[in-house]
Amino acid sequence: MEFKEIQKKVVENAINYGKKYNVKIDEDFALLKLYEEVGEFAQAALIHRKKCRPEKYVSEETSKKEMAKELADVVGVAIVNAHLLGIDLLEAIDKKWINNEG
Repeated sequence: MEFKEIQKKVVENAINYGKKYNVKIDEDFALLKLYEEVGEFAQAALIHRKKCRPEKYVSEETSKKEMAKELADVVGVAIVNAHLLGIDLLEAIDKKWINNEG
């Protein structure tokens, strides 16, 4: 799947979430949601590395799957933020990460 198609589907999913739960998907929501998801990814990474209370330990396979889900949430919410801010994320990634323009 092309990146633009992924962006479109992610944004549609966010809009549908907002309608389903009567939540306004705006810049404030998206920014705070990004913080939340980064925190959840960090927590999953701590659990994966066994840097947490022993009662939170799970198998490596389970913890890796949880990290993957949380990282997907971070990327998804970053895509929603870009959409709401009118940022062409593909162009921004190309300039920042591939062509080292800034």
